[in-house]
Amino acid sequence: MYAVAGRVKDEDIALVRDRTSIVDVISETVTLRSAGGGNLKGLCPFHDEKTPSFNVSPARNVYFCHGCGQGGDAIKFLMDAEHLSFIESVERLAGKAGLQLRYDTETGAAPAPRPQAGQKLRLIAAHTAAVDFYREQLGSPGARKAREFLAERGFGRDAAEKYGCGFAPDSWDALSKHLRLKGFTAEELTAAGLSKPARSGSLIDRFRRRLLWPIRDLSGDVIGFGARKLFDDDDGPKYLNTPETPIYKKSHVLYGIDHAKREIAKRGRAVIVEGYTDVMACHEAGEPTAVATCGTAFGVDHIQVLRRLLMDSDSFTGEIIYTFDGDAAGQKAALRAFEEDQRFVGRTFIAVSPDNMDPCELRLARGDLAVRDMIAGREPLVDFALRQTISRFDLDTVEGRVEAMRRAAPLVAKIKDREKRPEYARKLAGDLGMDLDPVQRAVNNALRGEAAEQQRAPRSPATADSPQRLVEREALKLALQEPVLAGPMFDAVGSENYGDQVLQSVREAVVQAGGVSSATGGVVWIEKVRDACADMGGQMLVGELAVEPLYVDGPVDPRYVQITLARLQGGALATRIRDLKSKVQRLNPVANKDQYLALAGELFSLEQQARALREQAAGEL
Repeated sequence: MYAVAGRVKDEDIALVRDRTSIVDVISETVTLRSAGGGNLKGLCPFHDEKTPSFNVSPARNVYFCHGCGQGGDAIKFLMDAEHLSFIESVERLAGKAGLQLRYDTETGAAPAPRPQAGQKLRLIAAHTAAVDFYREQLGSPGARKAREFLAERGFGRDAAEKYGCGFAPDSWDALSKHLRLKGFTAEELTAAGLSKPARSGSLIDRFRRRLLWPIRDLSGDVIGFGARKLFDDDDGPKYLNTPETPIYKKSHVLYGIDHAKREIAKRGRAVIVEGYTDVMACHEAGEPTAVATCGTAFGVDHIQVLRRLLMDSDSFTGEIIYTFDGDAAGQKAALRAFEEDQRFVGRTFIAVSPDNMDPCELRLARGDLAVRDMIAGREPLVDFALRQTISRFDLDTVEGRVEAMRRAAPLVAKIKDREKRPEYARKLAGDLGMDLDPVQRAVNNALRGEAAEQQRAPRSPATADSPQRLVEREALKLALQEPVLAGPMFDAVGSENYGDQVLQSVREAVVQAGGVSSATGGVVWIEKVRDACADMGGQMLVGELAVEPLYVDGPVDPRYVQITLARLQGGALATRIRDLKSKVQRLNPVANKDQYLALAGELFSLEQQARALREQAAGEL
């Protein structure tokens, strides 16, 4: 039984149940397919699964999941899926069915005013009213720049209407005043992210002098806005989105999902683009499965949304197609996408836009067909990831080929389709110019989880093939995990002290991210360093180092940082001393007196430095 239904009359609740199709309600969130006997099935939205166990009975108007035990009617589904109260769910369904609810006043209480009908519904209602306001403003004289922006990108009035584009006027509080007159409270507008308090205590609009796109959830409700800067004297960011609110969580939102969801389910594929105009361009060009993230990277929660639409399971393989610019930033984004790719059972591809053009630019320059051709010319993401990974190594050397194999083999091991792994191992061997046997062994080692085992025993990690490499990794772990302690001490030791090429690239990424001295730590810092890495090998290594335990018992202190960095420099110095000694030994001190004396003097100086570093590093890692 549910909790008491508040003041809604029991007969009205019964009428809501009778007038509501549970299939229509659930289909807004879950892709349903025939399960025989008149029933339907899909992937459960309440727990993670690969094989559908979520069943819907249209005849009985109920659902049940054999995997997690969740079940009930349309009201219960909304309560669990949308985190609504019972009364909020009833009101949502009544609104869709066009029913006017009556409230029981026999207890002596007056019918609840609309603000008490549930915060979520009120915030959605405020956004719906804001959409109408902004759309009307798009036709005003002050919005000429916004209309020109759309027109220059190939979108006329019809497209603007279709996607609900609007304009925030040159006013500090026009929207806030408009919505207050409609009965919304200051608290509601602030909670919705539409307004914010001014120093005077009044409300001001969050968006001003910007082109706006309404952002909708799977059910089509407007939950936020994306705003694009238009004027040069606007000192804000290029794109400004609604902040996190009770109804808007950017990690769960995909722009265009309301337009694309049915085509995604129908065609069995989703195209991931980078911006609002890219979504519009793809849809207008005849690729109506395009969606985009809203101010954040494509991640786990976005994947969960698409999995349900694609029926991503062991028996169904949909397609995820990432589109990125062909420049370095776009390639980096594509490689980062590979890390999340393994969460899909379906097939993933990449479509790289020619001449560094995004889909919107491509459509303008070459027409609708060029956009469709770009997507049709997609290649498997694993092919792209492997090619980019090995391209950063010198395959003319033994060391380069072996290191490329070590970095690429785990990618082959991650391929979901087991039958494809041997073929990719064979392809990798050919690309590296190596025999198949060592490549296959490397892939098999990765499959057996040897790297994970060695990570659990951090004193002998797979990549630490010498004591010096271990120290290099430890120094970088300190920079990522303990930046406040590492600070200037770390920044003072340059990348020339790192002998491993990939570790050196991570050290250089730390510089590009602003240096350890500027960092406060946490996820933001780690993401900043990872984003600064120029290749996938470095990005993956940052993820490893960020979670790999430090080789110290108890809390880290400045002394441990000093010891680690001293040993790092000492190891690099030892290599230089060894090389210099070899040169001195090969010289004839009589025939090459001046050169001999110069090298001998340099050697003496380096040995003095090494002695000082050994005194600093009088401790064991």
